[in-house]
Amino acid sequence: MTAHTETPGSVTTVYQVSGMSCGHCEGSVSGEISGIAGVTSVKAVASTGEVTVISTAPLDEEAVRAAVDEAGFELAGQA
Repeated sequence: MTAHTETPGSVTTVYQVSGMSCGHCEGSVSGEISGIAGVTSVKAVASTGEVTVISTAPLDEEAVRAAVDEAGFELAGQA
């Protein structure tokens, strides 16, 4: 979980992810999404299922879905 401040021109998107239940889950999801080009910050919260992503441009939802799937969870969509 990386904490960065949002910079001008960046895009913040909140996704809903099903199945996260602990810090390890948060780390897995954050790690996979961090690998997407343009992502500058990811913060996953297992208790709410929310994953906040800051990127330099809007992300392709299919790329985010693939990253979440790779981590072993399901992207429910944008929150």
